[in-house]
Amino acid sequence: MRPIVFNDKKIDSFLFMELADLAMSLAKKDSLEVSYAFKSYYDPYENTVFISLFWDNHPHVEKIHGLKSDVFLRTIGTITHTDFSSVSRFMTKARTSHLFSFSRQLFMLLEDLRLEELCKRERPGTTKSFLVRRAEYRKYFRSQLKVNLDRAISTDALYNLLYLLLTTDDPLEEIPSINNEIDPALPFIIAEASKCYEVSSTVEIEKICRNILEVLYELLDKDMLNMYFLLPDFTEKEEMDDTMTFDDLKRNSDLKNDDKKDKETEDEDIHEEKLPTWHRESESNSQSFLQFDLEQGTKMDLMGEGGREGEDGDQAMGYVQGSSKQTNKNDYSSRDLDVLHNDEKKEGGAHLEFGKENKYAYPIFLNPSTVTNDQKNEYEKYKLFISSYQKKLKQLIQKTLEHKKILPRSELAFGRLSKKLLPWFVEENPKMFYKRDNPSIEIDAVFTLLVDCSASMFDKMEQTKFGITLFHEALKSVQVPHEVVGFWEDTNDATSTSHPNYFKSVIDFSSSTRNKSGPEILQLEPEEDNRDGYAIRHMSKRLLNRSEKQKFLLVFSDGEPAAMQYEQNGIVDTHQAVMDARKSGIEVINVFLSNGEIEESQVKTIQNMYGKYSILVPDIEELPDVLFPLLKKLLLKSL
Repeated sequence: MRPIVFNDKKIDSFLFMELADLAMSLAKKDSLEVSYAFKSYYDPYENTVFISLFWDNHPHVEKIHGLKSDVFLRTIGTITHTDFSSVSRFMTKARTSHLFSFSRQLFMLLEDLRLEELCKRERPGTTKSFLVRRAEYRKYFRSQLKVNLDRAISTDALYNLLYLLLTTDDPLEEIPSINNEIDPALPFIIAEASKCYEVSSTVEIEKICRNILEVLYELLDKDMLNMYFLLPDFTEKEEMDDTMTFDDLKRNSDLKNDDKKDKETEDEDIHEEKLPTWHRESESNSQSFLQFDLEQGTKMDLMGEGGREGEDGDQAMGYVQGSSKQTNKNDYSSRDLDVLHNDEKKEGGAHLEFGKENKYAYPIFLNPSTVTNDQKNEYEKYKLFISSYQKKLKQLIQKTLEHKKILPRSELAFGRLSKKLLPWFVEENPKMFYKRDNPSIEIDAVFTLLVDCSASMFDKMEQTKFGITLFHEALKSVQVPHEVVGFWEDTNDATSTSHPNYFKSVIDFSSSTRNKSGPEILQLEPEEDNRDGYAIRHMSKRLLNRSEKQKFLLVFSDGEPAAMQYEQNGIVDTHQAVMDARKSGIEVINVFLSNGEIEESQVKTIQNMYGKYSILVPDIEELPDVLFPLLKKLLLKSL
């Protein structure tokens, strides 16, 4: 189920990846990340360039140039030429003033104008993008100036006017009146701000801003209401980076009881060495024997008979203590008694093998439940429904295989010399050569059918099972190994650092060609969220371990990914997963399921993830008719 998102803009994954590649090339940093934000800035602590959502509502050409100008400013300019110590010093002082927002936005404006000139000098090819950027921002600030003047919002109006005067090419640019207090100071403010084009360092920008603010502190009573440019405040990160130690991260709250004696003698043997300890009140267990997770306890100075020396068996006993828990041997309340998986709470983040967007995701693999008689009977109805498609496909493949068999060939003009030499004497053009037989061609392919089991599939799952049944029965009839896996993310158990993702293999490679396999498909049900890129990476890894020459991954879904901390970059991550799989030799095809007319925005989203390799099914009832030619094409390709 997709959560409510107020900024529900679709990300163009191709454009985003182009911008990310451009940023890394210009900054010469492979680890540099690119992300969207309300305003554009660079975070040196996260090593991330943020490009502004301001450009989303612009025409396509202006949008491209605007986004590129953000990348140019941050990679060519900010990363190389901004003095962050000067920024930090300015922010510290500005925070205590009543014009904090105006101060930081003034600093960002003048610094960006300085960096823009540097970018154009170092990279003349960026000039066109900066011209478009300036033209669009001038339109925006002119409209904002009119609104703020009409509403008598003086501080914002002054900022709007300052941008227009600093970026104008017209020496006779009109200067409207703001109010009687500010108007006399405008010549000084404009002259001082114009020095941003002449200075060569952030320190000098800091000096200009302070000169302007000394005048405005007395003239302006209210701070700005709107945010036009963002100068980020990294004070907390700087303080943590400079002063935080390991001990600062430990618990500092008092214990529940304080029973320590006040009296201490000089003969006491005081040990300064710090030793973590395991305790039965520890909140969670881990693989470590020694822990320091006490939430309650009693503070005492009783040491018993003194410390005990460690023994060889301590670590082994620690593992027993760390992982033991009450058995559920006689607990029959479980939803699926024959589903084998570990429900113990886990945390992701151990590595980035499956992409940075999935660093907190971890897999939980489920086996199908025991097939019931009702499921067997129901599956027979599914087989009957798709039997005509399956028989046609089987006959077509068998005929194709028969034609491709290389039959014994003799009486050829070249090849191996035959023992029958009579044609040499009796025929005018004798053919006395032959070729050896070649083995019959077989289908050398393997399939993975990945099924989206998110909650939004509730009205499509039934017909999807018909399509999956068609694939399974057809592939089984021609002995092609395959697997059918449903995937979803558990929303209820997900946290900011733990994203459990379930993979239910209802049909696995080893049993896929057995006659009795199939009713397990009916156990696929709509569940919760879907983290598509993560699932595709897992299935790709399994396919790459197969020896077959042709590898196919078919993804059955009904829209874009939706999971915790995955809304903004889910499309980009899925696209990257698809591209990585295709580079590895896996053909990834999406089957998009809908129960009505497919909107243009949906088509664009699917294309952003899968490119042109996607089949759109506007009416789920037509799924078998759509899948039959697809399966036929893929199998013939494998011969």
